[in-house]
Amino acid sequence: MKNQTGRGLRINNDRLSNKHRLNEQIRAKEVRIVGDEVEPNVYPLLKALRMAEERGMDLVEISPNAEPPVCRIIGYSKFLYQLKKHQKEQKAKQVKVDVKEIRFGPQTDAHDYNFKLKHAINFLQSGDKVKAYVFFKGRSILFKDQGEVLLLRFANDLEQYAKVEQMPVLQGKRMTIFFSPKKK
Repeated sequence: MKNQTGRGLRINNDRLSNKHRLNEQIRAKEVRIVGDEVEPNVYPLLKALRMAEERGMDLVEISPNAEPPVCRIIGYSKFLYQLKKHQKEQKAKQVKVDVKEIRFGPQTDAHDYNFKLKHAINFLQSGDKVKAYVFFKGRSILFKDQGEVLLLRFANDLEQYAKVEQMPVLQGKRMTIFFSPKKK
């Protein structure tokens, strides 16, 4: 595929390539040019196109909604590369929060409770959210008050590590409570 300046250009058919207007595709009468080699200023479109052609590059519309639209004189493939690189950096900076689940039965004994409490503390200290639930099998739904007491005791024991996002709620055969780590 050749661009408007006549140079050969390979463009991947991805979501970035058809997002920006190039050269003669730009419809505005005036454009604001920004970039490294050009003094930022407002130019008529024909002059901006001539400047890009003299440098052997493309005029790429970066911000079409601005008044006048903001353009940059750059090779389009280089522009796409920089854009992908920037998006990759942004994605790497995002913090991913996992939700860890801890399951109890209505008659969970002390040893199992302490074991699960220790795991919940480790999850919260590593920055994950915790979803604790009591699963009622068969007729054990009759002991839903025991399940609620168990979850409230769990919330009380995690008080210094987490804050409760949602108090115990019964949904079908599960009573669930959510915790998020406290800020340090």
